[in-house]
Amino acid sequence: MLLHLQTWPDIDAYLTKSQAILMPIGSTEQHGPNGLIGTDAICAEAVAKGVGEKLGLLVAPTIAVGMAQHHLAFSGSISLRPSTLIAVIRDNVLSLARHGFRDFYFINGHGGNIATITAAFSEIHAETSFGKPGNESGLRLKLRNWWEAPGVGPLSRELFPGAEGHHATPSEVSLTWAIHPEAARPMKLDPPIAPSGGFSDAEDYRRRFPDGRIGSNPGLASREAGERFYAAAVEGVAEDCRSWLAS
Repeated sequence: MLLHLQTWPDIDAYLTKSQAILMPIGSTEQHGPNGLIGTDAICAEAVAKGVGEKLGLLVAPTIAVGMAQHHLAFSGSISLRPSTLIAVIRDNVLSLARHGFRDFYFINGHGGNIATITAAFSEIHAETSFGKPGNESGLRLKLRNWWEAPGVGPLSRELFPGAEGHHATPSEVSLTWAIHPEAARPMKLDPPIAPSGGFSDAEDYRRRFPDGRIGSNPGLASREAGERFYAAAVEGVAEDCRSWLAS
């Protein structure tokens, strides 16, 4: 169930049965020569929809622009400052909390969001802890990265041994192609596996990784692999969410 496809009476009816909501969050950034700019948001949203269908949970609109300043030297990438993303997460959560939602399960598609999401959770809890008037108490917040679902890592090692890398990975590119097969762009990359290493700002990233990949070979991506990643991610994330809600 997607929140934006419901009416307000639908939401009131839902809240009589559950106070939980799934919060997909991703990024809009380059993903190498054949990866979609919306990869991280597309993956988070698809997994959240699958989990929502499996558990009968409502899915909030995807927060599609994240903390991606290090990708800004590549055309089409969009980023929020960490402070802005914290404010966006806070306002989304507190808006929904006003109506009675209490359990917020964030399904994340972008590693660069993790620190900021965690900081946003701390800010939200701090408002309650310091007793700021008007803020809802008793909120629970959970972050889950879809690629950390138990079945995803083993599947990646089976399909792409030594080629998963750290950015523009064949697993995430495959997942987007399963969701949007019309956008698939198979190609051979040179070198097949991109260099690895650290970076500082956007210009340094572009200098070190000129085609946008880090340690990966998304030339191995396929729609068929993406369908397997989707199934593994939904199963694993749903089980984690079910367990968390029951705790």
